Amino acid sequence: MVSTSGGRPVRLLRAPEEREEIEMANDKAEVRRLQRAKRHRRVLKKVRGTAERPRLVVFRSLRNVEGQIVDDDRGITLLGVSTRVAEPVETEEEMTSKVALSYAAGRLLAEKARERGIEQIVFDRGGYRYHGRVKAFADGARAGGLDF
Repeated sequence: MVSTSGGRPVRLLRAPEEREEIEMANDKAEVRRLQRAKRHRRVLKKVRGTAERPRLVVFRSLRNVEGQIVDDDRGITLLGVSTRVAEPVETEEEMTSKVALSYAAGRLLAEKARERGIEQIVFDRGGYRYHGRVKAFADGARAGGLDF
């Protein structure tokens, strides 16, 4: 919403609907989910996947990490992978099992993408911090041959 103040346009920082939605949430988990969704929408304004360079989207749940390669121009998912299907990779580093599975899923996604001819992507962290399982997924995708 834009209003004028002395002839100059003034932008509101947040849409009133978003602010009310977050304030009305009763559960702490619901507030976190809404805040993450808001961060993801903000990131999506700048990050966009094309046919030449699709977007790698990461979703993190309590048990699993999922990644999808999306072509935003056509609005389709090209391929996806989850830690539910990935096998853990033995590495020299001490990693927790969730982090190791995330790394393996990233490598598996990169291998599938390279088979389809996708070598360059845009990374979308999905509103999560670039840390832990999200970072391990990205590192696995890089190790598998994808260029960010």
